[in-house]
Amino acid sequence: MEPAIVVEGFRKTYGDVVAVDGIDFIVAPGEVFGLLGPNGAGKTTTLECLEGLRFPTAGRLRVRGIDPAREPRRLRDVTGVQLQTSGLPETMRVDEAMRFFCAYHERAPRWDLLERFGLQERRRIEYGTLSTGQQRRLALALALVNDPPVVFLDEPTAGLDVATRAELHALVSELRERGVALVLATHDMAEAEKLADRVAILLAGRIVASGTPRALTAAASDLTRVSVRSELETLATRSTPYPGVSRQLRNDGYDVFFTDAIGPTVAAILRTLEEASDPLIDLRVERPSLEERFLELTSAGAAA
Repeated sequence: MEPAIVVEGFRKTYGDVVAVDGIDFIVAPGEVFGLLGPNGAGKTTTLECLEGLRFPTAGRLRVRGIDPAREPRRLRDVTGVQLQTSGLPETMRVDEAMRFFCAYHERAPRWDLLERFGLQERRRIEYGTLSTGQQRRLALALALVNDPPVVFLDEPTAGLDVATRAELHALVSELRERGVALVLATHDMAEAEKLADRVAILLAGRIVASGTPRALTAAASDLTRVSVRSELETLATRSTPYPGVSRQLRNDGYDVFFTDAIGPTVAAILRTLEEASDPLIDLRVERPSLEERFLELTSAGAAA
């Protein structure tokens, strides 16, 4: 299967300022790829060059085999784009925006998308009077009017309420199942961990880590947390040393152990409870989150 997106040796400079410094990645059809990084890391610059809004200084970019810099019209037929900020006129009505975008793609108006994003009753409202969340929902609807095989989402849930955020997550899953490739740039680590099949963490224009969220968190230096709650609270009254545990604390009825040897630690704890005839109520094993891994990498980069 041909890649949906190919980025090879991509570099973008603005005078003496290096925004992106020679990065590589590939996105397959039906894959959600997350671009993560602090402000100024190069996420938006990368998206804008893939979207044909800026030109790369060096390197090779391809979207469905199309060079974004040389074939912008063909590119727009196969991509959907949701920018951080919309350029819609403040006085343009929601229905006018839908008709305009659909006419550009030679499609009938997609009123179904307004319905899906809760904007049907706002269709005659001017864009400038919409709430921030409603503006973001409209941007998402307009990005999908041509049923694109590649979708770029730049901070898609900023300003969205909980219900609309859940709707977006469901939509991303649906698009993935249909074989759509999605590139997601976000500051929301929990969202990236939930939605992305793979992520790349950008720092100062370079990719400092990439892979599945599970693989990245597994490489974290932070210890695994083992949280245990039992009926008789035996663990709170014993100072038994457990293999791999370097720290232990009590929090909200749970005994929490920080370990670098998950299996032996859990086995020893369960053995202690069994010997004390103390029924287990809950046991949780939690690896460091993607956010914690992100902070570890960005802190190390800043220190360097």
